Parts: sequence; structure tokens; C-alpha cells
Amino acid sequence: MKTVTEQLLACVELGKAVTQTLDRERILEVILNRLSELVAAHNWTLYLLDEEKQELRFELVAGLDRVTLADATIKVGHGIAGSVAQTGEPCLVRDAEKDPRVDRAVDRSTGFVTRSLITLPLKRCEQVIGVLQVVNPEDVSLFEEERRPVLGLIADFVAIALNNALNHERVRMLSVTDDVTGFYNARFLHQTLETLIETGTATSLVFLDMDHFKKIVDGYGHPLGGKVLKEVAMVIGSVLDPGDSLVRYGGDEYVILLPGQEKEAAREKVERIRSALISARFLTDEGHDIAVTASFGIAHYPGDASDLKTLLRNADVSLYRSKDRGKNTITVF
Repeated sequence: MKTVTEQLLACVELGKAVTQTLDRERILEVILNRLSELVAAHNWTLYLLDEEKQELRFELVAGLDRVTLADATIKVGHGIAGSVAQTGEPCLVRDAEKDPRVDRAVDRSTGFVTRSLITLPLKRCEQVIGVLQVVNPEDVSLFEEERRPVLGLIADFVAIALNNALNHERVRMLSVTDDVTGFYNARFLHQTLETLIETGTATSLVFLDMDHFKKIVDGYGHPLGGKVLKEVAMVIGSVLDPGDSLVRYGGDEYVILLPGQEKEAAREKVERIRSALISARFLTDEGHDIAVTASFGIAHYPGDASDLKTLLRNADVSLYRSKDRGKNTITVF
């Protein structure tokens, strides 16, 4: 059992360690290692709050199978963790068997038996961003009042580090996000393509351009034209798989990155996108019924190009061949 002084010093070391980086994965790794040293327990869990969905998701788990819990969530207000996320107040449960608030869903799915809990809110400017939960701590003195400052320091340092990392991620995402569609922009395209080519990852690249978009802008104005661009992006995105990326390249032109996919697979996916656009109707919320088609060009790395510039050019050449062939069609380089 560590003394209060020893634990406070260990907290300071934790604070130093987690604030030396802005990379969330690295921060989580440091938390995993340092907390295991600082607080001996059968397991502990770090949840992050999804404000939109009002639920906690498992971000980091020690002592349990992460894969088993990967898709599990806890609604705010439900169970001990959900209650702490709702109230923003820590909750210490010495005997879980006697506390009806303890949710046994995780125990049932993992075979684990929860006997005691220390649950701490992680706050940013008094707003809860997550929850840290220590399960079955070996040091029972942690439940005593004199240990509360130690627990508070742990939660504060973890929250500060995570908040810094989340802010860093938000800034980074803003730099690669298109303002109109909410999908990626050209900066992201060039950064990602460079990485894919440097690592030798076979990739199909699709250029697509909306047909007769100028008529939409002329007929409905630029604000509604921008809404069409966003709705078109949503339709395209609904067809894409995890790992695929949609980029608004400029104007009414988009690029789709399909890592690990050969041209034939890319063509089949693009055909589904073409069909989805034909079937969709746009600006219906505004009382309109606009039909949209697009022209597509596909090129492949390394089959059609050995570098970024050539790959983009060949996909663009294929797109304009589709335009020349009458639009609403697909050309493979």
C-alpha cells in the first residue's frame, strides 16, 4: 500500500508523462502503463463521452478483452459510469453487490465479477468529456476520505491530457475538412495519397464531376447549389466502405480514394455510386425535385502511374473522356 505522499508524487509523474505529447494513441498508452503502476486493480476502463449520442464508449480497457467491449456503449444516466457522466461527481462503491445502480451487462459479457468501483469524471471546463473507472482496486484505502485528493489529481491529469489531444485532433480535422460538404478537402487528398504511394499501397483513384451543375446554380442560386453539393456527397458517402475516402476537390468535382482496391472492384463500386445518384432526388426539403448525374474517371496506382501527379492526371484524363462520351458514364484509364 502506497502512502498518500507516494501516490501524490506518482500522480505528478503521471501528469508529466501524459502532457508530453498531443497524440491520443500515445497518451492512452502512457495512461495504461502509468495507472497500472499507480493504482493496483483487477481492471480499469476509460470511457469517452459522445455528446451528440449522449453515451459513453469504451476507449481504453485494462484487464479485460478490448475486442469484446469494442462496440459496447453506456447511455448517460445508466449504471454507475453513466450516472457519473450525468452528474459530474465521483462515485465510490465499496460493495457492488449492495448497490442497485451497478450495471452487470459487462460482467455478463466478459465473465468478470465486479465487487467494488471507483468512478471518476473527466472534465474540461466543468464539462464531462469522459469517465475513468477503477474496478476491484486492491488498495481498499482508496475508498477513504484522505485519498480523495489522489483520485482527483489522477482524473485531472488524464482529463487535461485527453482534452489537449482532442483539441489537437479537432484542429487537424478542420485543416483537412471541406466547409461545404463536411467531407475531406484537397489537402487531405495530397497528404493521404503521398502516404499511400510511399508505403506502396495499391490504390484506385476516382475523379467525378457533376453533369450540368452550372444549370443548377443558375436556376436555384449559389446557396442551394452548395446544398446540392453536400447532398451529393452524402449519397456518394453512403455507398463507400470503411477505409474509402471522399474528397471535394473543388467546385463540383470530387475524388474518391479506394486503398487496396483494383480497378475492376473500383469500377463496380463506382457503378453503384452512379446508380445511387441517378435514383436520388435533391433539394426535396426545399420543395424541389432535382435529378443529378455525374461523369467518372478511374486510374490505379501502381498499374497506371508511379507517382501522385501522374495518378491524378490519368484519372482526370479518364473523367474528361467520360464527358466527351456523353456524360453520366464511367471511363477506366
